[in-house]
Amino acid sequence: MMYETHYEVTPLTLAVIGGDKGNRFSSRVLEEEEIIQVKQPASKIIDLACKFFGSSLRGRQEGTKDICNITHKVPVSIDPSSGMYFFPTASPNSPQCSWIAHSHIDRISKAANQSTEVIFKNGTSITLPVSHGIILNQIQRTAQFRYLLDHRIKYLWKNNADMVAEPFV
Repeated sequence: MMYETHYEVTPLTLAVIGGDKGNRFSSRVLEEEEIIQVKQPASKIIDLACKFFGSSLRGRQEGTKDICNITHKVPVSIDPSSGMYFFPTASPNSPQCSWIAHSHIDRISKAANQSTEVIFKNGTSITLPVSHGIILNQIQRTAQFRYLLDHRIKYLWKNNADMVAEPFV
């Protein structure tokens, strides 16, 4: 396992796992090929990823709320053009909040003690201390948000493809 002080979310990021109660300022990042321990809270890592693409976690949350009226545990689009949509497993203010990449999920299943196993498309799996129903709801809400945002983007491209924001004179 690698240890880092900073991490940049990429399309290869499967999940950003929040710290346990004893290690609330550290996160584990699951990528397709490795696990990285990062000395930052999970929501801070997601916030920095949003800022890299010109917004902030708060700005992305507000955008989601405007598009589909989700008000709690709001999924976000870090970068819709590369398919980076993540959803939180708890309140983003909680150090135990984890963020899961929607496009990498293969399936979920119930685990012991009201937990849920998330199996990713590459075969990696994690067990989160969150109920199956909550994870299923988050997956469905993220899918709804992705659909609505994608529909808006396609509509704009289709109807304004020949328009340029700042044409050269």
